[in-house]
Amino acid sequence: MNEATATSSRPAPDPTAAAAPAALPEPLQALLRGEPADAFAWLGPHRHADGGVTVRALLPGALSVEMVDAAGRPLAAMRDLGQGLFQGTLEREARYRLRIQWPRQLVETADPYAFGTLIAEERLHAIMAGDGWVLRQVLGAQRQTHEGVEGVRFAVWAPNAQRVSVVGDFNGWDGRRHPMRLRHAAGVWEIFLPQVAAGSRYKYEIVAADGTRLPHKADPLARRCELPPATASIVADQAPLPWHDDAWMAARAGHGQAPLSIYEVHAGSWRHDEHGQPLDWDRLAAQLVPYVQSMGFTHIELLPVSEYPFGGSWGYQPLGMYAPTARHGAPEAFARFVDSCHRAGIGVIVDWVSAHFPGDEHGLQRFDGTALYEHADPREGFHRDWHTLIYNYGRHEVLAYLVGSALEWLERFHVDGLRVDAVASMLYRDYSRGEGEWLPNEHGGRENLQAVAFVRRLNDEVARRFPGVMVIAEESTAWPGVTTGTMHGGLGFSHKWNMGWMHDTLSYMGRDPVHRQYHHSEMTFGLVYAFSERFVLPLSHDEVVHGKGSLLSKMPGSDWQRFANLRAYLAFMWAHPGAKLLFMGGEFGQWREWNHDAELDWPLLEKPLHAGLAQLVGDLNRTLRAQPALHRAEHRCESFDWSIGDDHHNSVFAFVRHDPDGEAPPLLAVSNLTPMPHHDYRVGVPRAGRWDEILNTDSALYGGGNSGNGGVVASEPVAMHGHAQSLRLTLPPLATIYLVAAG
Repeated sequence: MNEATATSSRPAPDPTAAAAPAALPEPLQALLRGEPADAFAWLGPHRHADGGVTVRALLPGALSVEMVDAAGRPLAAMRDLGQGLFQGTLEREARYRLRIQWPRQLVETADPYAFGTLIAEERLHAIMAGDGWVLRQVLGAQRQTHEGVEGVRFAVWAPNAQRVSVVGDFNGWDGRRHPMRLRHAAGVWEIFLPQVAAGSRYKYEIVAADGTRLPHKADPLARRCELPPATASIVADQAPLPWHDDAWMAARAGHGQAPLSIYEVHAGSWRHDEHGQPLDWDRLAAQLVPYVQSMGFTHIELLPVSEYPFGGSWGYQPLGMYAPTARHGAPEAFARFVDSCHRAGIGVIVDWVSAHFPGDEHGLQRFDGTALYEHADPREGFHRDWHTLIYNYGRHEVLAYLVGSALEWLERFHVDGLRVDAVASMLYRDYSRGEGEWLPNEHGGRENLQAVAFVRRLNDEVARRFPGVMVIAEESTAWPGVTTGTMHGGLGFSHKWNMGWMHDTLSYMGRDPVHRQYHHSEMTFGLVYAFSERFVLPLSHDEVVHGKGSLLSKMPGSDWQRFANLRAYLAFMWAHPGAKLLFMGGEFGQWREWNHDAELDWPLLEKPLHAGLAQLVGDLNRTLRAQPALHRAEHRCESFDWSIGDDHHNSVFAFVRHDPDGEAPPLLAVSNLTPMPHHDYRVGVPRAGRWDEILNTDSALYGGGNSGNGGVVASEPVAMHGHAQSLRLTLPPLATIYLVAAG
């Protein structure tokens, strides 16, 4: 049925170029002009009182049309009434097909206007009630066999439109060809188009309530999109994906006590190919997966991979909420990447943006001519920081759209977690707004109650359908109970990024060591609230862009001291309660800040200090996995004890990590964040006997000076820090050491 191959940017034929035949009823004339009219009331088969059937077909550009039966035998010719409107008569009701002679080919197809309603009423009511699971099964371009005919069911929510047509490769991008049926109660438009193939490009042509013909709109539920800057939606091949991760998926629900160490990746700039282009999903699977596996990380977190128009947004301004970006290949290739991760024992988290969307004219903004997905009032609907639009969480259909997107990534692509971006901007109506620039809620408060209801519904739905899947909040305020269950009044997230810890500790580490004694609390304050939520400690992409410099460049001193500082800091972080997240490049000490257009500086790994830092990060991850005290029940306060938290003068921090169940030995972490070694430094410990020094960031293996404790220290019966036993230690300069009780 691909009688035309117009590009998505080609303008549709001008429907007003020639006058419609005057003798036709006005609705047919309106259809010929591409104006609002009930296409299903006038096109397709219409039975007479005598049993005969009149069939009309609107096929601008066709040379001739006849009706044939399933075997291709002629049933009746159709007369051209002008401008491509054909009409014929059957003596009695019968199944027919249209044989259409186009200028360059002959096409035989079922008549789209011969089919009745497509979507069951109860499913439409579910969408109206906010059911995201149903919405993702109903809307969009769904390939299916309907009444024995293969094709695509198109359905889109546009309740305030006067007219919606599907335009695409299959109809010359002519909006007159396939106007859709409106299901009035739900505001959903539908049509079944026979023989439309996977890979066909399409959009929606919408006439707004005021008669304005809008720029062609991409499908909000497109499962595949054109490579930007092109903007068409693509009919996806929705055949079942070939998964090989049954063991991973079966075990995922039991990962709650497992260590969590996340490697954050921007897929477009991790590494480039021999032509200087970003890797596709298959090459990322071949290179990124074994690299992450060798480094010992448990999960990869991808910056948003939902389709997005502007590369400089890094994906944080998405429009294709149901489609992996075409920048790295087809959706099936993304599934293969996830499958490769799972077979290598690595989980996949994707950043997911439900806080806002960009105002590109082919996207969601004023989708049907009205503020449909967004708020009409800019005091509620416009993000001044990002010049984006805010979802209207009070609309059930918008809620269903967003929840359905989350479920799509988890169900179709087996993703193990969603990191929800910019949660604080969702929760507060006055976020980044001055007095008089925002509207209070119905109680006069600043909380966005509809957004709160949305995230609770999202988290409940994910927890119910996908046990073991994480939903992580990037939430930078003191909103209470972010990771508390919704049944107890919380938001229901599984984890929360600890932005305060990150800002405080990076501030401390950026200071000259001579001044650190005056800012000691920047390293200790995080423990005041460390167990109030399930935290992730993030050293994310946000900290290495926009002039902030790389992690290594933030450290003070000579090059050797910078590396020593960063090694000590990372080891402090890995011992601190909370899951770990490190943005790519930080593991080997990239000097320059992140540039999304360039790959990481991989040649640095040929230099000893950079290679040593990478070796340390790998060893930290392996230690995290091997020592239950570092990860088991780390959200419980029983897993942590300060030994030394007040030695400001020496800038020393020492604490013990415990397995609350008592099955694994305790681990002591001690950091000396001055460039001076400390000898015979006593630290109290909770267990007598031998303590093994299992990690020392000053090891020559990592590029350090190799000062330490010879691998083993015996406790002495000298009371210290609330314990009857203590260790007499050598603390290397700018270093962190781990010791574990033996036996």
